[in-house]
Amino acid sequence: MYEVRLSELLGPAFHDLARDVFGHGHTHYDIAGGRGSLKSSAVSLMVPVLLLQNPDAHALVLRKIGNTLRDSVFAQYMWALDALGMAGMWEARTAPMEIAFRPTGQRILFRGADDPMKLKSIKTPFGYIAITHFEEKDQFAGREEIRSILQSTMRGGERFWNFESYNPPISRDHWANADAEQDRPDRLRHKSTYLDAPRPWLGEAFFMEAERLRAADERAYEHEYLGVATGTGGNVFERVEVRPVTDGEIGRMDRIFQGVDWGWYPDKFAFLRTGYDPAQERIFLLDEYYVNRTSNRDTARWVLERGYGDRPIICDSAEPKSISDWREMGLPARGARKGPGSVEYGFKWLQSRTLVIDPARTPGAWREITRYEYERDSQGRVMSGYPDRDDHAISALRYAYETLALRRGSRA
Repeated sequence: MYEVRLSELLGPAFHDLARDVFGHGHTHYDIAGGRGSLKSSAVSLMVPVLLLQNPDAHALVLRKIGNTLRDSVFAQYMWALDALGMAGMWEARTAPMEIAFRPTGQRILFRGADDPMKLKSIKTPFGYIAITHFEEKDQFAGREEIRSILQSTMRGGERFWNFESYNPPISRDHWANADAEQDRPDRLRHKSTYLDAPRPWLGEAFFMEAERLRAADERAYEHEYLGVATGTGGNVFERVEVRPVTDGEIGRMDRIFQGVDWGWYPDKFAFLRTGYDPAQERIFLLDEYYVNRTSNRDTARWVLERGYGDRPIICDSAEPKSISDWREMGLPARGARKGPGSVEYGFKWLQSRTLVIDPARTPGAWREITRYEYERDSQGRVMSGYPDRDDHAISALRYAYETLALRRGSRA
């Protein structure tokens, strides 16, 4: 009965997610969305039904700060129980904060992560905590804090469900955004926006407010309503698209550019193979070799085995011996033509293009580019110039496109 009611209450964007949840397709669920995306409503509706289907299970709902529970997740779950038509079967308590299912004694517990000792001492009258829900995941200190909590709660049972709901932070390098990009076979990622919600559920006033913000400040609209990490103002590269790059896309690319930044240790050696779409001004990062303590012969062998000796390779000219080694191995390597202003021109040219990055193909470049920020002075003001740190793949990318970049204003 409640399952039928649940299907009516869940927005269509969450139907596939619900099927996976109730089929226990995954253990972890990363649920992101902007304002009005219904993500928190969806979780609060699914959790009570999960408990009914698993009579030895209890749920733990967490926020970073305990005093925010009553007016947020506690109220949200009370709404969900009422919407499901089962409010009369649950008893709400505030000391400690929990909701108990009268027929079985199962509980939905609400706790703040600001008192870790109380989390470790949580006891249930029977069964085990099968379900955890981290609301506003981005407010937690990091994956390490969430993992520590789960190590205390995911005990004593065979099946677990962990939900992590949040609005993606504005900064692309925030840990929550970076964490969401990590592929895990035991985790399903779901993202929704207000545009996925049935219009009458939110009301016309909601959509009017969204459109007002869109007209006034599109960047703020994209972050607040679409859940897009639009940057902080400190990101050197603002035009970044993180997504899978398919083999089909790569097969259609005919403008290939390659670059190398030499390194040993602790500096990385970085080789990048990229594809350029001049019509849309997009650079696709296709493959990388991003290593420490690897000889010129071994790095050259890797490039040759990949078949990447088919196009020119522009290298850091500060190491002519390394370039010579590669050429002796049969690779079309040459040094970058550095000159006054070449670094600035290179960066500005790259900044005016969209960088399409697949973290599975180029994880080193993905980490560098999405976390590369301008330095700030003691007052927090952005300083001019480009930081000379954590930029080995970035340098390889800059060398790869030096010819195009030095044609000032060129659209290639």
